[in-house]
Amino acid sequence: MKTPSPTPIPTPTFRDFEYAGWSNQSICETYDHHFGAVTRQSIEALLDAAAVSKGTRILDVCTGAGYGAGLAAERGALATGIDFSAAQVELARAHYPAATFQEGDGTSLPFPGETFDSVINSIGMPHFSDPDAAIGEAFRVLRKGGKFAFTVYDAPERSVGFGAVYQAVKEHGTMNVGLPQGPNFFLFSDPVESTNRLAAAGFGSIKIIVQPQIWRLTSPDDAIEAVLQGSVRAAATLKAQASELLPRIRATISERLGEYKRERLYEVPMPVVLASATRP
Repeated sequence: MKTPSPTPIPTPTFRDFEYAGWSNQSICETYDHHFGAVTRQSIEALLDAAAVSKGTRILDVCTGAGYGAGLAAERGALATGIDFSAAQVELARAHYPAATFQEGDGTSLPFPGETFDSVINSIGMPHFSDPDAAIGEAFRVLRKGGKFAFTVYDAPERSVGFGAVYQAVKEHGTMNVGLPQGPNFFLFSDPVESTNRLAAAGFGSIKIIVQPQIWRLTSPDDAIEAVLQGSVRAAATLKAQASELLPRIRATISERLGEYKRERLYEVPMPVVLASATRP
């Protein structure tokens, strides 16, 4: 009798990988604790770029712990935040009760066309398996004349916190650790790439600026632990390195961040690229 072949285990997609990571409450809380103070530094500029004011109907896609929707509500906007992670939605509701939050996918938004005056996305674009679909959905749910604005971390040579981690891995380990294939984390850091993709979706009046941010740390170890415990793709890349290589990777990260020591704190540049556009 022929032995049946074992049932193959499905290979997780990039979306599955991201969803599993960001569904972990501990990761979400650690990200909020370590990176929230950085991310919030560009939210006001993001809201300005999206022309958010009192009465604006705004959708915050990839809301995370709710910073965008929450600060929009403080301006008097009618703010809704959406995230595919129930853990993130729970955090957002606890932080910003004046805004409305719900679970949902940014590449298939559960809203009719032309529902919102503004759509924003703070650091969410690199987490989509199909970022062009997310741009298309932002266009669809915006009214004519509505504004879309998003931020992503700048290129790794300028966004030093992440750049130090990835450079250390490249020098001493490998970036090829078998993760599901997803878009380049810094794809939209390129102004030309952002401009072209927004234009292809039908947006006009496209503007790209760089918004400074500073990550203030008490030690380089804080940055390493923040990445290990409060991120998904970067954490998986670090954790997959051979154990004998990790001390060298850590030492290289610490040396790079050491250039930014200022008295008792390390002030590490973490600028974002802020793209904005209008639906004609």
